Amino acid sequence: MQKALIVWGGWQGHEPEACAKVVAAILQSEGLAVSVENSTEAFADPALDRFDLIVPIITQAEISKEALSNLVAAVDGGVGLAGFHGGMGDSFRNAVDYQFMVGGQWVAHPGNIIDYRVHISRPDDPLMAGLADFDYRSEQYYMHVDPSNEVLATTTFSGEHAPCTAQVEMPVVWKRRFGRGRVFYSSLGHVAAEFDVPQMKTILQRGMLWAARSEAS
Repeated sequence: MQKALIVWGGWQGHEPEACAKVVAAILQSEGLAVSVENSTEAFADPALDRFDLIVPIITQAEISKEALSNLVAAVDGGVGLAGFHGGMGDSFRNAVDYQFMVGGQWVAHPGNIIDYRVHISRPDDPLMAGLADFDYRSEQYYMHVDPSNEVLATTTFSGEHAPCTAQVEMPVVWKRRFGRGRVFYSSLGHVAAEFDVPQMKTILQRGMLWAARSEAS
């Protein structure tokens, strides 16, 4: 049986505890054994590599050098990493090693909660199979992203709330490799209620399962 670790905390506006419960239920429904912690020191566990998947749900927090080093080493060694919105894309603003591993970092959401459209840029990828472009209401994340990411979905900024962003095509969903580990990220999911949007939930569910280390690896 595959094992997953969810670690929640940080800024409460993203409802990390509620989101952790939803994510745990999703993974358990797929047959994974799930452990849930609410301290970044969980990443310092010397046996962190016993997990097949790690899901951080932590915004605007700090992490010790020891915990960060251990987390990066675990993913580099083959443990999967998957997450969403600020819970993974804005976790540790001063930890460049973490951002390098994730493949991006949140920097702005002009207009705050707005209506925007998500474009499925890789409908041929199994993670996007059967999904069409869809409208979404949430924070439209403007991010600094790694050009090596394999982008699966994007959004285009109108420039209405920040003229300098007009017609900028921004990645929304990506996957990447980090050493032997698989990394998946979706910028959708500001609060727990957004899991009620079928496309958001499906994309994250598929991404987490893809990232989880296979038992043969």
